[in-house]
Amino acid sequence: MTRATPRRFAPLRETSQGQGGGLPKLQGIVFDVDGTLWTHYAPPTPSTHARGAHSEPQNHMFGEMRAVLGGIPKSTDILEHIYGLPTPGEREAAFEAVRAVERRAMVAQRPQPGLAELMRHLDARGVRKAICTRNFDAPVAHLLSRFLPESTFGPVVTRDFRPPKPDPAGILFIARSWGLVRRLDRGRGQGPGFGDGGGEAENAGQQQQQQDQAMKTEELVKAAQQGTEAETRGALGPAEHDGNGDGKGEQIEEVGDASALIMVGDSLDDMTAGRRAGAATVLLVNDENRYLAEHPDTDLVISRLDELIGVLDEGFVGRDITEST
Repeated sequence: MTRATPRRFAPLRETSQGQGGGLPKLQGIVFDVDGTLWTHYAPPTPSTHARGAHSEPQNHMFGEMRAVLGGIPKSTDILEHIYGLPTPGEREAAFEAVRAVERRAMVAQRPQPGLAELMRHLDARGVRKAICTRNFDAPVAHLLSRFLPESTFGPVVTRDFRPPKPDPAGILFIARSWGLVRRLDRGRGQGPGFGDGGGEAENAGQQQQQQDQAMKTEELVKAAQQGTEAETRGALGPAEHDGNGDGKGEQIEEVGDASALIMVGDSLDDMTAGRRAGAATVLLVNDENRYLAEHPDTDLVISRLDELIGVLDEGFVGRDITEST
């Protein structure tokens, strides 16, 4: 068992004044939509307001989607099922059936408790905001225009982006769109710390750390390359070509860097995508997803969105996480 170092960001109240105490500065927040920014519930009663976030309507909506797709089981991913249908006509018919469910649900959209307060605070602090969702664009646009007309989100990554969460490519695309990139040092030597007389144990630890980083880099590059050409170029940096004009032999120089971002969501897909992208993760907990509070991909747990205001102003500190080796 290994204990990961808790994720930390400098307090927003200090970074807004040009300080930060040596901690990394938060560069932006990526939000899920369904169950995170909005719910289908009517305005909450005092008892549900005290509990915070709600999830049952989202589960009901997903149940409707599975029903209109022929009763596919919960173990089958909805988007993977549609993409796996044999003909374009069948795929489009399935997508339209799902969109019809989402359009009906859109009418009953209600903001999650604390949504407006959090967004006003992030806007005042100058924190960039983006969306990464498996939903299609109409409900997202409806949510933003209805509840957050004065807040800016961009990029907005929807169902049209492939591959979807839990793949990290969408978050990497957002990072690169914001100019956040990490140079790739593959094949450029061991790096500092080797052969400098630092001690066998220290060198072994550094070597393991570099090997782990190399594996993560390869995973990120592979994930980002699965999208369309435009999406891939958004998540990945410039490529050197072999001169044949066919793109073979290209060497990617950099990849979107999400290490200074936070992914906020309510599902395992959200936590997994955030962790694989290298972002810190925040779970908006509810009665249905409480089991994810102790998941190794979850850095922090909140029950209302506006709880993030104090967390970010005082300095984000993730929980201690013990991972299996």
